Amino acid sequence: MTTSGVTGVDRLKPKIIEGEELVRFGPRMKENAEKFGDKPCVIDEVETLTWAEFGDLVARVAGRLQSMGIGPGHMVASLAENSAMNVVMYAGVLYAGACMVPLPFSATEEALIKERADCGASLLFTTAQYHDMAERLGADTLVDLADLRDWIGDAPAIDPVAVTDEDLFDMIYSSGTTGTPKGIVHDHLFRSRQFSRTSSYGLEEDGVLMMSTPLYSNTTLVAAIACMVRGATLVSMKKFNTIGFLELSEKHRATHAMLVPVQYMRLMDEPRFDEFDLSAYQCKMSTSAPLPGVVIEQCMKRWPGNIMEFYGMTEGGPATVLDCAAHPDKWDTVGQPQPGADMRVIDEDGNELPYGSYGEVVGRSGSMMPGYHNNPEKTREATWVSPEGEHFVRTGDMGRFDEDGFLHLLDRKKDMIISGGFNIYAADLEAVLRKHPNVADVAVIAIPSRDWGETPLGLVVPKGAASAEEIRDWANAQLGKTQRLSAVEFREDLPRSEIGKILKRELREPYWEGQTA
Repeated sequence: MTTSGVTGVDRLKPKIIEGEELVRFGPRMKENAEKFGDKPCVIDEVETLTWAEFGDLVARVAGRLQSMGIGPGHMVASLAENSAMNVVMYAGVLYAGACMVPLPFSATEEALIKERADCGASLLFTTAQYHDMAERLGADTLVDLADLRDWIGDAPAIDPVAVTDEDLFDMIYSSGTTGTPKGIVHDHLFRSRQFSRTSSYGLEEDGVLMMSTPLYSNTTLVAAIACMVRGATLVSMKKFNTIGFLELSEKHRATHAMLVPVQYMRLMDEPRFDEFDLSAYQCKMSTSAPLPGVVIEQCMKRWPGNIMEFYGMTEGGPATVLDCAAHPDKWDTVGQPQPGADMRVIDEDGNELPYGSYGEVVGRSGSMMPGYHNNPEKTREATWVSPEGEHFVRTGDMGRFDEDGFLHLLDRKKDMIISGGFNIYAADLEAVLRKHPNVADVAVIAIPSRDWGETPLGLVVPKGAASAEEIRDWANAQLGKTQRLSAVEFREDLPRSEIGKILKRELREPYWEGQTA
């Protein structure tokens, strides 16, 4: 076990909200278990747990942890796919006041070993699918979630352990593929403030939320934890597939879902989509990457309920929301800053730019990470201090705010293409290519050019009969002279992370081997 390496010196300072009343996770779980009793709480492919059953298991997981001396200041890790028992374990760790560290099973073994060592968790929960990998991570104690009830044994159901604002809630590791991954820590203040925002999107006790992205992702946790706090029902998918998602949505009368853009794309491409009764849906949420306007248009036509698109960081700070029903003319944006969020744009030297200028987006809000675990240097690198002395989180995203205050994102700063001295934003080129009827998916990357240093290449997953050259010429006819694609190449698919982000570094590597750039 270990205590957090985030000290008072390293901590970012979130906004102060006068008179706020915070919901604590542990006490709310006990309250919900008593209030909702036989109502379904968590459903997976194997079992359904009522709120009473869930609450008892969570309180006894905490009792078992307490008997091991685990509580506030300690970290517990997991390496496991989605399941009801994974949710129980996660909630039990929080109920005990400890910090939950869900390790990303999509990471390499090298990265996972570093993450387990960095967090120092000596107790690791896993499943049969990841047991062999888990054994190599160096934890003292390994518990299979299939045996969770046996591990609990006759441990008593305890009351929730008291925590402070600064006690750590969970830690999410960044998805970096090189170096030591960064542990992004969230304290109870961070998560408690997030809970208070969910009611405005209709996720209440009568809601049914589909969970189809991994529980180690902040994308998933934002919705899943809020679902539990609100007393709603959580439907857990072990692994996303279109037909399974649609079948479960219809069967359980799902009202809400948190999805990433690639899932929306795949659902819209599913030939059987319109066969399913999705009339119970009230709201679908999207995050992790901008949701293309053409996809929003299809979903709004074919799928009941609204779409709320969120932009933010696992680190917290910047936060925008796009209400797609209310703003059909802004589907090419990621919305406006959420209430309480202060967002600005800065240049290369860290100078604040006038409204409407292109630059790096920075943000500040009530929910901000205290810092990176054991890494004050990286915390400082991720922080911009305003002229007023306030801490902002640097996003690494390039964008601008329009005259109505909506944020237009362009690219990750590191992914910008510089060709012949001109800055080219891949997002602009991808937006044009997506409009072609024979393009199913697309990524634009920089490749070496003897004449221009770099030049844009379109990687397209095709549908239909158009050739790569035809698609390139069609797109170039709509692009500026300095933006034009050098070529389009076809791919069967594009590599993506578990939460749907295109792995552009992986796409670029073959073209840059042996290059100095």
